Amino acid sequence: MGALLLSFASVAQEVTLTRLDCGSGTNDPRRFTDTFAYTETSRPFTFSCYLIRRGSDVMVWDTGFLPGSTPNATNKPLADLLRQANVNPDDVKHVGISHFHADHTGQLAVLKNATLLIGKGDWDGITATPPMAGANVKGFAEWIAEKRKVEPLTGDKDVYGDGSVVVLRAPGHTPGHSILLVRLKEMGPVLLSGDAVHFIENYTGFGVPGFNVDRAQTLASIQRMQEIQKNLKATVIIQHDPRDIDKLPAFPAAAR
Repeated sequence: MGALLLSFASVAQEVTLTRLDCGSGTNDPRRFTDTFAYTETSRPFTFSCYLIRRGSDVMVWDTGFLPGSTPNATNKPLADLLRQANVNPDDVKHVGISHFHADHTGQLAVLKNATLLIGKGDWDGITATPPMAGANVKGFAEWIAEKRKVEPLTGDKDVYGDGSVVVLRAPGHTPGHSILLVRLKEMGPVLLSGDAVHFIENYTGFGVPGFNVDRAQTLASIQRMQEIQKNLKATVIIQHDPRDIDKLPAFPAAAR
């Protein structure tokens, strides 16, 4: 617990954050409210993955769709994007997953040397017999068959022990859903939403999709995000909302 209380000034390694384009398309916003908050039938929808560097350590947050798997899977292979950013996929040390849905877990296979960081509730859902509805078991096939490294998280995870990159528990969308806090020296703290919320309006108005597994947990997770944003003066990036893309530099540039 003490590591989370360290001053960011004590972090010796430079931390950078880069957005990777992991697909784009449209979605029906009415699916994302159980209070009939949206009337339009189509809204732009984006799929984002992220590259975090801390000194020589490399982490990926969410891996997007498997290219070509759905009409929204317009993304290039994750391995190609990483190489364009001068990262060998074999050198990725951690891969953090916000949750087990296919648009966030489609390209795990290429990160064969990474330790998978995933909420225990989601890992249990993937490995259950039968698996939990909505769990993208296919995306984890190599992880399970090859017994790759995995750390099922029951709480927050300070990845490097210095508060620079922290996986935060935020259940509700799925049982083990997580969000990610990245502290940058120039930009300041950045909070990546996963699917805790899908649109800006869901964040500001406490919107909950009807398909979330737990409404009360969803509301509590949104409240936690808002309190973190207020207390740290953090930049919140809603991963599926294209209006938030420009909060980070365009690929392959990185926020610092």
